[in-house]
Amino acid sequence: MTTGTVIVTGGASGVGRALVGRLLDAGRTVVTCDIDEAGLKELAEEHQGRPLETHVRDVASHEECDTFMDAVLASHPDTDALVNNAGLYLGQPVWEYDDATIERVIAVNVKGPVWLSRRFADHLLPARRRGAIVNLASVAGEVGSSDALYGTVKAGVIGLTKSNAMNFAPYIRVNVVSPGLIVNTAIADRIPDYRYAEYKRQEQLDGDIRPEYVADVCVFLLGDGSRTLTGALLRADNGCYPR
Repeated sequence: MTTGTVIVTGGASGVGRALVGRLLDAGRTVVTCDIDEAGLKELAEEHQGRPLETHVRDVASHEECDTFMDAVLASHPDTDALVNNAGLYLGQPVWEYDDATIERVIAVNVKGPVWLSRRFADHLLPARRRGAIVNLASVAGEVGSSDALYGTVKAGVIGLTKSNAMNFAPYIRVNVVSPGLIVNTAIADRIPDYRYAEYKRQEQLDGDIRPEYVADVCVFLLGDGSRTLTGALLRADNGCYPR
């Protein structure tokens, strides 16, 4: 099991915020980043006195990713886990995107995880240290999305996971979580009503998918119970879209 410091991107809200709490409850030291300064301040106040460090960073920026990782790895050399959770969903068809927004969605969802994973691997692999990466994808990356660009980038996250699992073996396990419709998130608020209804109709289990339930799957993938898993995709989707 990873026992050192855990890096979680996008920790100010949603799954990231729930995961920070779960990891702190488990006795882990957590470092998180987000562009939401106010959200990070609330998170820090909520967990005052616990081993949590917050940084205002934009994972769409290569420079900010490197600056963030350099600072964290210098102050927390025991870091052995990375959760690429930060994401951007706009809920619009591809023809409504301008080029700048296309570039930002790709940067947040794909380039950021590439840059952060590379820097994380550079920290562990030369010393043959063990670690784990968990990436957050979506059912959109498997079955498509009304937001075509989001479906595209989340398919890319799944592909990145499988490639890094091969390249980082045997020292770093790399797995991906594919959630369905998570309630109480900014993404759920932007999903068109007809797609929201379709997600709920397809779910085979009753009850909503809450951020903390997805966080539980991430915690599992960081622990000894998943020691034989790498390159795996775990669905936290209430069984929607059987595939």
